[in-house]
Amino acid sequence: MGYPGEFELLVLLSVMRLRNGAYGVTIREEVERETSRILTLGAVYKTLGRLEGKGYLDASVAPPTRTRGGRRKKLYTLTPTGLETTRRSLADLKRMTEGLAAELKLS
Repeated sequence: MGYPGEFELLVLLSVMRLRNGAYGVTIREEVERETSRILTLGAVYKTLGRLEGKGYLDASVAPPTRTRGGRRKKLYTLTPTGLETTRRSLADLKRMTEGLAAELKLS
C-alpha cells in the first residue's frame, strides 16, 4: 500500500466530506473552499483517475439529470483501502507536527 501525495490526500478528504455527492465539480469546489488552492477540473479528474487506479476510490455513474442537460455524473466513494491510506497519512502528519504548533501557527 503506497502513500498519497498532498493533493491526492486533499481529494480523498473531499470525497469523504461530500459523501454521496462527490463528483469532479463538487470535489473541486470543496478543495477550493477549504484550502488556498485554485484548481482546474482537469487536475481534479486526472487525480481522481489516478486514485481510482490505485484502488483508493470506487466510481459509479449516476442517472442523467435534467439540470445537467441529460449528462451523467461519475460519483466517487472511498474504498476500504482508500480509507486506511487516508487514516495512515493523517496519523503520520499528526505525529510529524507534534510539538510544532506554535512554530507552525496551528490552531
